[in-house]
Amino acid sequence: MTTPPSDDGLLFDVAAPPTPVERLLLLANQYVLHNDTLDRLLRAGSPSEPGTYVASAQQLATATRAAITAVTDERLFESHELSDAVVRLQQLAFLSSASTDHQLPMARTLTALAPAAAVSCADTVAREMRRRRGATPAAPDHRLAATHHTALWEIACGNVVATNSLGRQYVHYRDERVLIGTLRTLEANRLAERVPKSAPSAYVGGPLQDRIRLTSAGTTALAAAISSPPSSGAPGTTPAPAPAAAKAATRSR
Repeated sequence: MTTPPSDDGLLFDVAAPPTPVERLLLLANQYVLHNDTLDRLLRAGSPSEPGTYVASAQQLATATRAAITAVTDERLFESHELSDAVVRLQQLAFLSSASTDHQLPMARTLTALAPAAAVSCADTVAREMRRRRGATPAAPDHRLAATHHTALWEIACGNVVATNSLGRQYVHYRDERVLIGTLRTLEANRLAERVPKSAPSAYVGGPLQDRIRLTSAGTTALAAAISSPPSSGAPGTTPAPAPAAAKAATRSR
């Protein structure tokens, strides 16, 4: 006789749906992969027919609208920061949809800033959820230092790739410094992974690079870090890296 399941449990575990913050980080990753595909097509000199990327762009527009719905469903206090974030997401959805009407170079331009914008919106939503609702965030992973969370942020923005040359590995980053040792720690903890030869070459005719992307656990870890109250000097927590414009203003003082 088969024993019926208990009233308080299921036969299998059901994964919890992603939070709005996690959804936005996942969206950023989708834009990174989309842009990488377009970059490879451009490097290869492929014909700029929109059919090669139109389905991907349409899916991104749909995913962006779904992320907007997830944010608005939270019914957060409508601050100026949150309103701006929602408008930015609406712009991303529009640009993704509009890119399907353009040839390859312009289509790539229209989604160029989407990954960083989605991560920035995730940061805004996380802060508003914490500030306005007093929501209790998931505990950050204290095995990781601030440098690791900064690396997770850079990876989410699509700013990190890796290459191999003469038996050595190199990490290439754009805004915040990411060391090879930091990347290895994230990979060892299964927070980041490489997608071999998926990122465009660093120069025309060069070899494809390995895109570094967040795993599911890495997305959760970064979402927890930016959703947690700031803690001065505490390991495992770090504020989001300052935007480049703010850094420049600080340096000019």
